[in-house]
Amino acid sequence: MLNYIFELMQQYNVPGWRLFGYTSFRALIAIVLALLISSIFGEYFIKYFKKRQISETLRDLDKTNLKVGVPTMGGIIIIVSILIPCLLIGRLNNVYMLLLIITTVWLGIVGFADDYIKTFKKNKDGIPGKVKIISQVGLGLLIGLTLYLSPQAVMRENISIERNNTVEIQHEKKAVKLTKTTIPFIKSHNLDYSELTSCFGEYSQAAGWILFVIVTIFIVTAVSNGANLNDGMDGMLAGNAAIIGVTLGLLAYVSGHVNMAEYLNIMFLPGSEEVVIFTCAFVGALIGFLWYNAFPAQVFMGDTGSLTIGGIIAVIAILIHKEILLVILCGIFVAENLSVMLQVAYFKQGKKKGIKQRIFKCTPLHHHYTISDEKLDKESTYLIRKPLKPMHEAKVTLRFWIVTIVLAAITIMTLKVR
Repeated sequence: MLNYIFELMQQYNVPGWRLFGYTSFRALIAIVLALLISSIFGEYFIKYFKKRQISETLRDLDKTNLKVGVPTMGGIIIIVSILIPCLLIGRLNNVYMLLLIITTVWLGIVGFADDYIKTFKKNKDGIPGKVKIISQVGLGLLIGLTLYLSPQAVMRENISIERNNTVEIQHEKKAVKLTKTTIPFIKSHNLDYSELTSCFGEYSQAAGWILFVIVTIFIVTAVSNGANLNDGMDGMLAGNAAIIGVTLGLLAYVSGHVNMAEYLNIMFLPGSEEVVIFTCAFVGALIGFLWYNAFPAQVFMGDTGSLTIGGIIAVIAILIHKEILLVILCGIFVAENLSVMLQVAYFKQGKKKGIKQRIFKCTPLHHHYTISDEKLDKESTYLIRKPLKPMHEAKVTLRFWIVTIVLAAITIMTLKVR
């Protein structure tokens, strides 16, 4: 909203107002504003929820009370802290900004409904799993189709030109709609979905868009659920998501800057600077939330926060055509998802044989490190028992953050290592 005032002031050459035309300056405003809103609003939120006794009691895996009366549904803090800066300084006629706002509200409502049923209706199962999946699939379908139909969602492809035994990187002069994405460690650096559907002949381009929409649905669902699983310890998801957000913000910035995109040999995305603004608000909101969510947590984000965070990460990556890099960047989420799937499959296999077997002590993966070997089911066999002594959850959280930082560094390195 304020962006229109900024543009008006620039037209009349008001001294100082040109600063607001720079993406970097607006990004700094977004991150600071979101951080302040999150930290200030968070304090009042916690007091109000404690007064109303809207809280949650968590137990550790040894059935001992650990955290009693901690306010939940703290994802509301994150959502509000993201939306206010974006509505104030974001360009609301930009398709990327609109899609990210829709993602935040959409999954925020789904997560809120789940937390509401758990907290107020005392139904620990929340909304049915099918409803969650349908909502995630619906969002992915909306994102994919919008990128296909919107005239704003275009790119200028990077091309290599050999001159005098040297290779120069340039971008196509005209921005067009393409089904291309960035892939790591490959010289050409681009993957065209329509090449994977070349068997459809003259319909390969249309089939490529259909494949892109399917991939979008899968990524939104997988990353949203992965983030939901990662939310199991104080500060765990908020810290990991902030690191991932910073990385995606850097990728969005270079993708929207023609000279940097040319230097890194990646596609140039006109209009993606608004993704930078949103991502900075996202990171600021998470850092402010960590003020209260770090161990020992004064508030839990609940599904209101975790589902929204995962969806936002997925959609940002899709908008800047870096979705395949999420396999590396969100390696922690991948590990959490895989640990649950492998544990269930292995347990079912053993059940058919009449034995109780597990791979990990407990899943999702981060819980594996907090369980004492002495507390395990004596009738079950475990493929992985180490560490024998349980780690403190604050230590597990910090180590997961370190892993995410390493993965973030590798993700950025892939832009030059090919």
